[in-house]
Amino acid sequence: MIELPKILVAPNGARRDKSAHPALPMSVEELVETCRQCAAAGAGGVHAHVRDDAGLHSLDAARYREVIARIAEELPGWFVQITSETAGRFNARDQQDLIRTMRPSSISVAVREFVPNEETLPEARRTYHWARDHNVAIQHICYSKAELTQLIGFIADGTVPGSAHQVQLVLGSYDGGRTSRPEDIEALVKPMRDLEEQQSFDWMLCAFGPEETDCLLRALELGGKARIGFENSLWNRNGSLAKDNAERVSELVGLAGKSGLL
Repeated sequence: MIELPKILVAPNGARRDKSAHPALPMSVEELVETCRQCAAAGAGGVHAHVRDDAGLHSLDAARYREVIARIAEELPGWFVQITSETAGRFNARDQQDLIRTMRPSSISVAVREFVPNEETLPEARRTYHWARDHNVAIQHICYSKAELTQLIGFIADGTVPGSAHQVQLVLGSYDGGRTSRPEDIEALVKPMRDLEEQQSFDWMLCAFGPEETDCLLRALELGGKARIGFENSLWNRNGSLAKDNAERVSELVGLAGKSGLL
């Protein structure tokens, strides 16, 4: 399984557009240019979303292939992860189709979207196993400790195969209804640490809100990795609006470097 980079940039997401920030990349060209800038700033890879002609979130395989090919030309060997986020437009079947059609080296899949109910569990299990057998690394997104506990249950009963797993933990929310606090992270990751003798977890954190930077630094201190960018937050540590994604990456890389975390 390919290892997650220490710093992953999430430059656009599924929901925000240029009304949120003029430097948020929407087109393939803008996304590739953002990747160039963020790689220079110290990011080890990208969590990429693509948009359709109307600027809406898309799971179009052809668009993803174009992005992956363009980034490979500009940044050979750079880590590229695509998303299967439903964002209210797609469903678990669409996610499964994308995985089987693309066979990407890395894709993020939210537990709550992939297995929204008991009826969807058998097909999810088949896809999890198919992905393992075809060298597709799934990063399991968990939006809460309860979802992480659900994922661990899937690992225990064989729904999710293997003994090495990639996890994306999410602190906070787009609407601000849930806050992101560095002091919450240690308890959040405890279920994974309790299983370290039986399972390995390559885990990453993203966070919303004004404490995003401090949350990511705390994740690095605890042995995790950090996802940063305009998908989650547009602001620097001091509360100022970031110029672009590369500025967010540069701030985190600088602070982590000074603390000996990189």
